[in-house]
Amino acid sequence: MKRIVILISGRGSNLRSIAEACRTQDWQARIAAVISNRPDAAGLAYAAERGIATAVVDHRGFGQREAFDAALAQAIDAHAPDIVALAGFMRILGPAFIQRYAGRIVNIHPSLLPAFPGLRVQQQALDAGVRVSGCTVHLVTTELDTHAWIEYGNRLVTGLVSILAPQDTALIGLVSTIAPVIAVPICGILATQRISA
Repeated sequence: MKRIVILISGRGSNLRSIAEACRTQDWQARIAAVISNRPDAAGLAYAAERGIATAVVDHRGFGQREAFDAALAQAIDAHAPDIVALAGFMRILGPAFIQRYAGRIVNIHPSLLPAFPGLRVQQQALDAGVRVSGCTVHLVTTELDTHAWIEYGNRLVTGLVSILAPQDTALIGLVSTIAPVIAVPICGILATQRISA
C-alpha cells in the first residue's frame, strides 16, 4: 500500500477531498501524515480527528530556506512516503528538497500553468485581465511552477473557470472548488501506478 504525505498551509480543502477519496475509492494508498508550515492550519485538526499523523514545521523558526527544507524533509521522511502532495502549501521549496522527492512530488497550483506561477495567482490573473483561469496539477520540478505535466487519458490535467468581471472576487472560491475535482483523480492514479512527466 502506497503512503501519501500531504503538505498544507491552511484549511486543507484539497486534503479533505483526497482523504475522502482514499477512504471511499479503491486506492491502494493511505494518507500517512499531514504536515503544515503553520501551526494554526485548520487542516491539521481535520487530519488529527481522523487519526492521521500530523506535524508542524514552522517556517518562521528558520533563518534560511535550506534549514527549513531540511527540517521539513526529516518530518516527511519519518513517514516513508511514496507520494508527497503539495495541497495548498504556501512555501517555495529549494532544488535539493525537490530533487530528494523527484518523480513523486505533485503540486495543486491555482492557475493554468505556465501562466501565473508563484503566489497570489488569482490576483495576478485578475490584474492581467484574463477571461479564463483555473488550476493545474503537475509534477514538481526544480523550476518554480514549470509545467511538468501529468497526462490523464492523454489529456493535460487542468480545470477551468470563467472570469465574469474584471474584479471577480469569486475567482478564489471557484478555483478552490475545482482544484479537488482534478487533484483527486491524479492522486488516485499516482497511488496505483508510477506516473512520469
